[in-house]
Amino acid sequence: MSTLILGILAALISALSWASSTILLKVGMRDRTPVAVNIIRLYIVAVAFAVIFLVNGTFSQVLALSPELLAIAFISSMFGFVIGDYFYLHALNMMGVSRTVPITSTYPLWVILWAFLFLGREISPQILLGAGLVVSAIILVRRAEEEERADPKGFIFAVLAPISWSLAIFTMDWLTGYIDVLALAGLRMMSAAIGVSIFLPKYLPELRRVTLRELAILAGAALSGLLVGQYFFVYSVSSVGSQIAAPVSAINPIIASALAILLLKEPPNRKILEGLLLAVVGVILISTA
Repeated sequence: MSTLILGILAALISALSWASSTILLKVGMRDRTPVAVNIIRLYIVAVAFAVIFLVNGTFSQVLALSPELLAIAFISSMFGFVIGDYFYLHALNMMGVSRTVPITSTYPLWVILWAFLFLGREISPQILLGAGLVVSAIILVRRAEEEERADPKGFIFAVLAPISWSLAIFTMDWLTGYIDVLALAGLRMMSAAIGVSIFLPKYLPELRRVTLRELAILAGAALSGLLVGQYFFVYSVSSVGSQIAAPVSAINPIIASALAILLLKEPPNRKILEGLLLAVVGVILISTA
């Protein structure tokens, strides 16, 4: 099987993992604030990666990295899992899954721009066309939100999240040239857990009230989205580059929205369904470019 096909498959697996994680996060946030939820999931996945590193000896690779690489990995994790996810989780809490994830899927467009401007990556017309269809899908979903009078603050948060994520992906793309896939995925999660600890004193009382059921749900969200999803996404980026991996993984709002309608009983909307169809066509164009 070619490297291109493996990279695309890895991006699709990451999309499925992220969509499943989104549903679990929405359920887990019913009685908890977004920041507290983020602290819990980052701590869980950091511990999971630490165990993996201890078993297979990956810590030796991490300790051998230069201070420059460690600093860039930390910055990447802040943009991705602390700043970006702060906006994302608040938008998710305000607007629901099916109205949020189509907007946040705009991050591939920003990634394509950064890759073209700073990494000299080739961007084919077919990839641009596919990305354009994804944007069209998001515009349709936004119009549906306007008709439903969704919280405008939630929309702003949903727009800011992918910009932050794209910076995280851009720096991660550069790091894949120097750090092994598993080591980089785990290093970013552990760095994010360290960074998000700045909120710990404020949210410690709330964290102490978390039930075992909530902990189990958020553990599922952390392991599916941040361990499985991130590993396969980093693998995809290292295989085919962020300009292909990011747009293909944008299929996750299609899956997440469908699951939200089926499992969370979020009301469907014609414009949202039309947007999802456009996104599917866009992903197919990108995958076959």
